[in-house]
Amino acid sequence: MASKAIYTAVAVAGIAVASGAAWWLQKPKAPDAAGAAPSASGNGANAGKPVTVEAAKVELARLSDDTQAVGSLRSRRGVVLRPEVSGRITQLNFTDGQRVRKGQLLVQFDDQLPLAQVQQSQAELSIARANQKRNQELVAQNFISQRSLDESAANLQVAEAKLSLAKATAARLKILAPFDGIAGIRLVNVGDYLKDGADIVNIEDIEAIFVDFRLPERFQNKVKRGQTAVLDIDALPGRKYNAQIQAIDPLIDANGRSIGVRGCIDNRQLQLRPGMFARVNTVFGVRENARVVPEEAIVPQGGRQFVIKLLEGPNEQTRTTKRVEVKVGLRSPGKVEILEGLEAGDTVVSAGQQRVQRDGTLVTVVDLAAGASARAGNAKAAAPAAGASASAAAPIKAAAAEPAAQAPLSGPNPCGIVVSEAPRGLVPVRSITPAERSPSGPPARDPT
Repeated sequence: MASKAIYTAVAVAGIAVASGAAWWLQKPKAPDAAGAAPSASGNGANAGKPVTVEAAKVELARLSDDTQAVGSLRSRRGVVLRPEVSGRITQLNFTDGQRVRKGQLLVQFDDQLPLAQVQQSQAELSIARANQKRNQELVAQNFISQRSLDESAANLQVAEAKLSLAKATAARLKILAPFDGIAGIRLVNVGDYLKDGADIVNIEDIEAIFVDFRLPERFQNKVKRGQTAVLDIDALPGRKYNAQIQAIDPLIDANGRSIGVRGCIDNRQLQLRPGMFARVNTVFGVRENARVVPEEAIVPQGGRQFVIKLLEGPNEQTRTTKRVEVKVGLRSPGKVEILEGLEAGDTVVSAGQQRVQRDGTLVTVVDLAAGASARAGNAKAAAPAAGASASAAAPIKAAAAEPAAQAPLSGPNPCGIVVSEAPRGLVPVRSITPAERSPSGPPARDPT
């Protein structure tokens, strides 16, 4: 019992000592006058220090509303020559890859029998004409009846029809070029016997090349005839070709929900070939002097778009902030168009928006472009020899990478001229009423 009482007393004493030590350690100490002043002054300095941000100005730029697609090139006119009747080839009046003219005789089949039939029909026609003339004279003298004259007239018409049939049969043994173009590689030789419908050679008119591609159905109201599409050909890297949109398929593909578009390219230099793969950048319109800001300056919030605009501050080193709601338009890599809310020359925060919690915050703008230019100048001064050698070699490299100059084209554009249905700028077009379209006549009938 005595030992238990001793243990209890020791425990109570230990608890009392621990409690006193904890109270003494947690007791606030009274700061001295010398130490209080620096702390207070330090807190005031931190509270009034401006926030550091990066800024960018609202610039004017040229933006284009466009979209990308893939397409294939095809000839303006292309055909595979095939005979309509069977026969043996006696002449081939062209060579592979030769230019041919419309109406030029390309392939001649054996036509001895049809020509003999033509001569026979001509002889029968001569007899029929002589009989008709003689009967007319006899009827005038009342030596024969009118019936005999009618029969001879009918025989004359039959003879003329037989001659026309014989000439048409003989003409089918001659294959002519249907249009101006370039002949391909022939698949037959002189002496071959061909059945009707057999392939002989292809003829391609490639002075104008069509590019066929498809666009999603959401662009059906944007794409118009006369707009421009820029083509990149994988087989011809580094070169760009302009195509003018000439036709838009009125039917939307139900499987892919896309519309077919056809553009035309002036190919009088014969650089493009049918079947090439093309990357098409369709330009719906161009907006001049568009107000753009960096993409990082936009702060989305609740379905709305905001930017932090910088205003004049109390001194030259600081600025004040103001949150402004904007309406965005077209987008380009790294840039966003501002339709409403900002003017050209305004300054907005491009980085550090999370540090600005309310309007009127004092900020300091960090000029990263100046630091980058200074570092670039130091690097250039540190290596003058390397810079001189690089500048000496640059003209040679640029000249090697530059494509060969193209000869000027003469004559009319083979694609023709298509009047654009949409303006160059992205502005709405005022519709023309029927009365304005025909002021002197009645209004046009509504197609619906």
